[in-house]
Amino acid sequence: MPPDTTPGAERERWAPTHGEPYRPTPYRPARMPSGESLARAAELRARMEERRTVRHFSRDPVPAQAVLDAVACAATAPSGAHQQPWTFVLVKDPVVRQQIRAAAEQEEELSYDGRLGDEWLAALRPIGTDAVKTHLTDAPALIVVFQQRYWLGPDGTKRKHYYVDESVGIAVGMLLSALHLSGLAALVHTPSPMRFLAHVLERPENEKAFAVIPVGYPADDCEVPDLLRKSLDQVVVEV
Repeated sequence: MPPDTTPGAERERWAPTHGEPYRPTPYRPARMPSGESLARAAELRARMEERRTVRHFSRDPVPAQAVLDAVACAATAPSGAHQQPWTFVLVKDPVVRQQIRAAAEQEEELSYDGRLGDEWLAALRPIGTDAVKTHLTDAPALIVVFQQRYWLGPDGTKRKHYYVDESVGIAVGMLLSALHLSGLAALVHTPSPMRFLAHVLERPENEKAFAVIPVGYPADDCEVPDLLRKSLDQVVVEV
């Protein structure tokens, strides 16, 4: 892994704080003027409206630091008891990506041949997916996100993590946003089961695969499903 060039990289390294006393620190961010806040919110909404899940990737390389910065953004996500129960494995080696694709397609073939069930297959039909996962080898990088079910110390000590699914899910959402706002395309791929990922990537016993996220640029002939998002009034209830 290259040196961390992100702001604050010179700070002390994180260590578990289990059982330590509460130590507050002042937080006084400058308040943004309402006009600027509205303008930024409108710009962000417009840019995020352009985000699409991409399954057809160019093989062109992407800026390495942009991907690392997006992961750094994801790692600022809130987490249960600030335990930060995530690991992001950045896979660029084409041989390893091919291993992941072969294992994923083996599981996907079983799923599409009946393991998913008719209802799930019907739900997927408008998306146009199948068991062939070219994005796992066409995209120049994969970010495999693992959730740490518990903390595992160097001496084998274990401590339970809390709200792991929620914490890692929030981090993945922030990762997708950061990638998109950096001009990169991505896809959340969740082959089921995903146990093979821990084996291929030699992850420790406390980690469980959560998602595979191919990252790159859309291919020149990229297509996406013609879908509609729910309108704001369909997703917001004001009380």
